[in-house]
Amino acid sequence: MILAGDIGGTKTVLALIETQVDGSLSVRREQTFASGDYPTFEEILQLFLLNEVRVDAACFGIAGPVINQRCQTTNLPWLLDGEQLKTLLGTEKVKLLNDLEAMAVGMLHLKADEFIELNPNAKPQTGNIAVIAAGTGLGEAILHWNGERYQPMATEGGHCSFAPQTAQQDALLQYLRGLYPDHVSYERILSGIGFSHLYDFLCDSGFAPACPIVPDAKDCAGIDRNALISRLGVQGEDKLCQEAVRLLVEIYGAEASNLALKSFATGGVFIGGGIGPKIRPILESGVFLKGFIAKGRFQPLLSSVSVKLSLNPKTPLLGAMYFYA
Repeated sequence: MILAGDIGGTKTVLALIETQVDGSLSVRREQTFASGDYPTFEEILQLFLLNEVRVDAACFGIAGPVINQRCQTTNLPWLLDGEQLKTLLGTEKVKLLNDLEAMAVGMLHLKADEFIELNPNAKPQTGNIAVIAAGTGLGEAILHWNGERYQPMATEGGHCSFAPQTAQQDALLQYLRGLYPDHVSYERILSGIGFSHLYDFLCDSGFAPACPIVPDAKDCAGIDRNALISRLGVQGEDKLCQEAVRLLVEIYGAEASNLALKSFATGGVFIGGGIGPKIRPILESGVFLKGFIAKGRFQPLLSSVSVKLSLNPKTPLLGAMYFYA
């Protein structure tokens, strides 16, 4: 029995998998937990396994840097230790992966109809693949092509410094420096909280009047302000929200091409994470692609790179499933 997990800042998904004779995977049981409701990951494990299941191997994709098989999660107060988990689960086959590393592996097992191509001029090429995913935070990984197969490589690229590309983005950087004087990373924009940051910036700069149904950032108890701004923007119901989503997508495209250039991702770019499918109409509008190819002398190269949006929310879990399969 293989135990697989996708451990994120918002939710944790665990699954028990069996490998069939033909090599396919069969999910015996799957359960989702609200991560913030539990003080430790071990508490979730015990609830899921109920001390009744023998685990032969386990692999977990975790939202945070994995160093020497230990991970202090970025958006949770959890510390996961591979050696301790071996003892708890009673098996030596325990692997901790960065969540984007797991997602990258999972991308290789998706079907063609689980992707949406955002670049109509894409040319099929073999080579490295960049993986980027905006959700609770911003994750980035690389699939290195060694000539025979893909090798996943974890990064913490989402925490790199935000580099504005337009006068509007210059002003955004100055605004965000007021909130984060020590360091403004791409994750402050390309994540759930990014919708609020962009909305408040645009409101503060006088782009448009505040939306009457979007609560103030300090008075939004019980309301997912980021989701509301996103929904109103995608549906075009409010000018300020619409521009916040457009700006996020523009910057998303620019950072995706930053990663593509750094990894020389001629094999393409995969977009994962929970935000992408929710703002799909704007991603497909051309705003993302315009930001993606705006790299001066490298525009011709990027113009032919495949950029695919993944529609499968379980891609990181899938990657964890296949690690020991």
